[in-house]
Amino acid sequence: MKNLTLLTALAATLIATAAHAAPTQGQMPMQEDMKMSKMMDVAKTSAFKGVEVNGGTAMLYKKDGHFFLKVSDDFKIPGSPAPHWQVVDANGAVYLLQRFTIVGDKTNRDIMLPKYIQSVAKVQVWCSFAEVNLGEATFAKPIKLMR
Repeated sequence: MKNLTLLTALAATLIATAAHAAPTQGQMPMQEDMKMSKMMDVAKTSAFKGVEVNGGTAMLYKKDGHFFLKVSDDFKIPGSPAPHWQVVDANGAVYLLQRFTIVGDKTNRDIMLPKYIQSVAKVQVWCSFAEVNLGEATFAKPIKLMR
């Protein structure tokens, strides 16, 4: 019985030590692995093309059960009076979303899509002031948002 108790204590110590050990090369710590599984790269658009916006792409990804759109670092927000995010779904329905530029020098380069949007085929930069499409980027095929 005494040997069984010692063996159990040794096993518990080894398990606790292994859980706190530094990861070996090429291996992620458990917390980092969990963060990566919560954020998944879903799809990337073609380059934006249009009257004023040419260049950069948009990425659609899922994090914590929500879908997000993010523009690439090389995307240039146009200097028009009211550039907004706009999404076109697989059925052609258009959804006007947040402004790119907000109070101060802040920008919305990464936005969460509302739950009522069920798919995304195109991402557009829409000028609400002039009511004109400044540029759009398309996905290779419409992305159905599985929530």
